[in-house]
Amino acid sequence: MKAIIIDDEEGARSALSALLRDYVPQVELVAHCRNVPDGVLAINKYAPDCIFLDIEMPEYNGFELLDFFKELSFEIIFVTAYSQYAIKAFEVSAVDYLLKPIEIESLQNAVGKVQQKRQQNQLLQQLDLLKNAYRGEEIQKIALPLSDNLLFVEVGDLLFFEADRAYSHAYLVNGSKITVSKPLRVFEDILATRRGIFKAHRSYLINVKYIKKYLRGESLIVMENGTQVPLARERKAAFLQLLKDLQLSI
Repeated sequence: MKAIIIDDEEGARSALSALLRDYVPQVELVAHCRNVPDGVLAINKYAPDCIFLDIEMPEYNGFELLDFFKELSFEIIFVTAYSQYAIKAFEVSAVDYLLKPIEIESLQNAVGKVQQKRQQNQLLQQLDLLKNAYRGEEIQKIALPLSDNLLFVEVGDLLFFEADRAYSHAYLVNGSKITVSKPLRVFEDILATRRGIFKAHRSYLINVKYIKKYLRGESLIVMENGTQVPLARERKAAFLQLLKDLQLSI
């Protein structure tokens, strides 16, 4: 779980960092910031799962950090020496409120709350995907199960899926490749109602949007990243019809 500390006191940042390192190893600190503006930049750069946020800081206080974001994609744990801010902290949907000096058990419980909330959010997103599939609506996101979490990817950002026995490789438009321990047929079923997703071959599920070229003679579909996807003979008629339906030039 990626986290950022935002606190104007160097000693407080160091103390919290040491506690996290020694007692909450599942937290990876990606940045230490001494004020709100630096914290905003770090949040936009690292996309943390949570932030440990002091309240009393010069120029901007911790609550004012929220004014820099239209939507919050991270959880907040306030860390302060002042107990009078507790009610306001929970009014802005903070996960927890820790008083300095920080107790180890309180810190571990706070991180546990963040993890629990993240898991609940992932389950809710997955349920929404299943509901859409059941209703026959076009799925906008797909969940890719990784070793310890679910990665939600926009379907529009998928180039293609490639089968690899019991695994599948998802190739994205940003050049990344994600391997998941699910066979291709799982994603074929999930995306069955999604317009523009086509099974070109028993080993390939492609996004027609990112076809660069169709080589008729070789029955090859060239994707935007240069990958040549074979078009199975029994899929050729369906592929040509799909192109016509989508009003694409071949």
